[in-house]
Amino acid sequence: MKWDLLLMSIMYVFAGTMHFVKPKAYVKIIPKFLPKRRTLNLVAGAFEILLGLGLLFQDTRSYAAILIISMLTVFFLIHFNMLRGEKFSLGIPIWVLLLRIPLQFVLIWWAYLYI
Repeated sequence: MKWDLLLMSIMYVFAGTMHFVKPKAYVKIIPKFLPKRRTLNLVAGAFEILLGLGLLFQDTRSYAAILIISMLTVFFLIHFNMLRGEKFSLGIPIWVLLLRIPLQFVLIWWAYLYI
């Protein structure tokens, strides 16, 4: 197994786990117009864990990569929502929030390599 694939898997499993460990932080950044934000947070975390694990197996790797790309595309909504101001940014500096947008494209490209 390639080291970068293992790293990507660990990254998504860790990120998904954090949805359960620190749910309040994630719920705060979900736009208020979305219903059942707590449930959305848990569902997103579960999907990140499952997709991260799916990357580890040849039979599920391409499906996991496609769904990760879809998930990352949806997450642009969160990133742009956080740029709306201090109330939504959790105190994260604006330059970090802006840097996350091109980083999202890098993550999409990385997942695309495994389709």
